[in-house]
Amino acid sequence: MTAETPTGPLGGHLDDDDYPAYTMGRAAAMLGTTQGFLRAIGDARLITPLRSEGGHRRYSRYQLRIAARARELVDQGTPIESACRIVILEDQLEEAQRLNAEYRDAAGSANPPAAT
Repeated sequence: MTAETPTGPLGGHLDDDDYPAYTMGRAAAMLGTTQGFLRAIGDARLITPLRSEGGHRRYSRYQLRIAARARELVDQGTPIESACRIVILEDQLEEAQRLNAEYRDAAGSANPPAAT
């Protein structure tokens, strides 16, 4: 078995955070929540699970991390719609900070400081 030709039940997706490996029931159990909660955050467009060929919702590890953060906020008393918006904004901020760091690093390596 090589990296170029993945085999096995997950087809080489074992380390893929975006692979929709978890059913709704398994995802709810892992998060300690209900399937209704997962439906609600889907309705609020926080996450959009992929669908199996049979039409069942499937969740990735990345989506489960987002759902877990939303659940933390809801458990603290935040309305679900507000919790979803907060998580979306947190995710956008994290992405913007990551991009800024990349741009800073690229600019720093393109313009090395002059020797004095």
